[in-house]
Amino acid sequence: MGKYDAKRALVTGGSKGIGLSIARLLAAEGASVMVTGRDEAALEAARDEGLTAVRSDATSHADIDALAEKAEEAFGRLDAVFLNAGITGNASFEATTERMYDDIFATNAKGPYFTLRRLLPLLSEGSGVVLTTSVTNELGLPDHSVYSASKAALRSMARSWARELLPRGIRVNAVSPGPIDTGILHETLPADVADDMLAGFAAQIPMLRTGKPEEVARAAVFLAFDATYTTGAELVVDGGGTQL
Repeated sequence: MGKYDAKRALVTGGSKGIGLSIARLLAAEGASVMVTGRDEAALEAARDEGLTAVRSDATSHADIDALAEKAEEAFGRLDAVFLNAGITGNASFEATTERMYDDIFATNAKGPYFTLRRLLPLLSEGSGVVLTTSVTNELGLPDHSVYSASKAALRSMARSWARELLPRGIRVNAVSPGPIDTGILHETLPADVADDMLAGFAAQIPMLRTGKPEEVARAAVFLAFDATYTTGAELVVDGGGTQL
């Protein structure tokens, strides 16, 4: 018997990185899991692992509607929603374009807002919602102003939704990752450059290492299912980077 047998969960942005680690952890403990993403190859790989994978763009109302319909058809109800889909975008204040600003906020803030609103009728009493924020929402990092602001908006939404959904018995929390080695740097940069960047991140963290997606996944799943007296909170997973 798995810890999460008969539980039904949806993970947006769940075909890669932290989202995929959340989905794997849940599935390994018996849950039925649906993941979303935009990369068809990654979605197919997720299907090969036994996950229900749906191509869905969090910025598209049509895709959000279709996702809710597929979730209802597959599971009927949901016990947990992980709003993990997001994008990055680093540029100086002067170099940031309006298009970059709009794209980041559309995916990181507007997308989760309307995704949860559409999924709300499917959430069972006692269910948990977990948002993926970022430690950048409380740090003043150069070249991250728009990304940081989008994650700060998401942090604020966690508090507002937590209060508003209390009468329905739904808890809302956030997991806030620090520097996590999801593999994306090695996928997009030369190996030596990626290694140097990761080493630089690790040197700034009290634990002197970057985190693993699985470590964020454990925190997120804890908030969704086990932290039954916790709502409106943000659990930081950053090796002490913002705390020490």
